[in-house]
Amino acid sequence: MATGSRKKRREKKDDEKRSGELLEKVVKIKRCSAVVKGGRRFSFAAMVVIGDGKGKVGWGYGKANEVPPSVEKAVKEGMRSMVEIALDEGTIPHTIKGRFGAAHVILVPATSGTGVIAGAAVRAVCEAAGIHDILTKSFGSNNPVTLVKATIAALEQLRPKFDVERLRGVTLS
Repeated sequence: MATGSRKKRREKKDDEKRSGELLEKVVKIKRCSAVVKGGRRFSFAAMVVIGDGKGKVGWGYGKANEVPPSVEKAVKEGMRSMVEIALDEGTIPHTIKGRFGAAHVILVPATSGTGVIAGAAVRAVCEAAGIHDILTKSFGSNNPVTLVKATIAALEQLRPKFDVERLRGVTLS
């Protein structure tokens, strides 16, 4: 049993890397095959979530004939697609729903010490963004690619408390 747990830890370290100040997490690697005259030719597609752990997060999707170049392409695209999100002391300011295609995600703020209660794809986005306490629920599609896009769509809709107060002209408790 000890070997299995070591292997899992090693895999987790491989899937989660820090490049400079950015945290990158490989969410999914897909293998595609094309049948050609000499047999099958394989190509790979990688989905990567990248964030700084302080409120910036992005995702990238890269395709190549080998796994490492596809991950590199995904990381490059992820750096270009980074967005700033509103955080409130390690959690999100309010409940929010995100949707992309058939994937629906509900994100609920949690008290300190709760942790990230989420599936693998949503967890990768939350941890890369720097969210430490959150409750999530996903509906519809369980495809990691669409779940990541739905989660980031939800996080982009977040508004900080002072913005809501200013827009409504009231003070919130």
